[in-house]
Amino acid sequence: MTGKRMLRWISIALIGALALLACVSAFMESDKNGGNIVIPEISYITKYEIPENDAMDFLKKMGIGWNLGNTFDANNDSWGKNREMDLETAWVGVKTTEELIKTVHAAGFDTIRIPVSWHNHVDMLFNITPEWLDRVQEVVDYAINDGMYVILNTHHDVYSKYYYPTSEHYDTAHRYITTIWKQLTERFKDYDERLIFESMNEPRMKDTSYEWSFNASSPECLDSADCINKLNQAFVDVVRASGGNNADRYLMVPAYCASPENALSDYFTLPTDSADNKIIVSVHAYTPYPFALQDGGDKTFELTNIGQTAEINRFMNSLYKKFIVNGIPVVIGEFGARAKGDNLQSRVNFAAYYCVNASARNIPCVWWDNHAFKGNGELFGVIDRAKCEIVYPEIVEALVKYGGYDAVPEKK
Repeated sequence: MTGKRMLRWISIALIGALALLACVSAFMESDKNGGNIVIPEISYITKYEIPENDAMDFLKKMGIGWNLGNTFDANNDSWGKNREMDLETAWVGVKTTEELIKTVHAAGFDTIRIPVSWHNHVDMLFNITPEWLDRVQEVVDYAINDGMYVILNTHHDVYSKYYYPTSEHYDTAHRYITTIWKQLTERFKDYDERLIFESMNEPRMKDTSYEWSFNASSPECLDSADCINKLNQAFVDVVRASGGNNADRYLMVPAYCASPENALSDYFTLPTDSADNKIIVSVHAYTPYPFALQDGGDKTFELTNIGQTAEINRFMNSLYKKFIVNGIPVVIGEFGARAKGDNLQSRVNFAAYYCVNASARNIPCVWWDNHAFKGNGELFGVIDRAKCEIVYPEIVEALVKYGGYDAVPEKK
């Protein structure tokens, strides 16, 4: 997540603008007059029609999610094997405790995504260090035992020595993905469906001009998209062949750099699967980009700003129409809005609007929390892990209030 630059979505849709202005005008006036932080009442967004199948019911149970970011995904290639267990705290300075996971769940989050970088914890044959795998499993168990849904993935491993999605590096990438997932599926094969596997995090041509900007006229991009499809298929094949509950476990797969636009393109294909409708499309969307992620971008997000809200509506509508309407599940595995000075009310507005729109389309979303609160960087933290305290209860309240299909107002 750190340092990424997601695509900006552009739209001029004006549907519902007058209703939006009427519903939020009183709230916005209160905010301008320096009142307390307010959780907006968004009653004008109602539930979309959702197909009836097991996958759609599964998404409803996932509710709102939270990322244990910058923790097991932390990496430092200059560190030797004697320090690899310290990587858990290298970026956040805090070791994950069972109390923290209970705090996250008690706050209203039903799903936790646990990003893991494995490449600092493997030998030359990609065998995972037992101590590292044991520790990851320990934290997975904290969440599973507390009744949460868990997404486990491979994260910052996009290097030529591991998985780099180009034909030139495909053989190594295939060997890495299949070897890692053979070990993970063996370790977790008896876990129930609340454990979800995610093949890769934002697979892309790292450190190139195409890293965050897919170009369909570029042979390099088309080659990379094809490699990602093949790696996703290899991942599914390994999981299904591993026995136990992996035979019909829900699996998440991304398109190029996990962007919604690339998932919607014809260059992304869902893997074939022996299980029935158990593939979840994985996307990340820090949208609108100038507010949510861009350094020096917009500080405010107003519910009356159609230019901002329409960007959210646009990509969610597209995902709904291509996947959800056809009964194919989608999860937004990362989203959020970084702190930019004194803009808490805008972040609350964003959290509420984003979540209610995703929930209305039965698309669970998972807030990116990197435990960063101070400075000028990507400040997405909402929970202090050392104290097990919620730093921004208003953001969490907005997320929980509008997170999940059942939280969306019924049509009247």
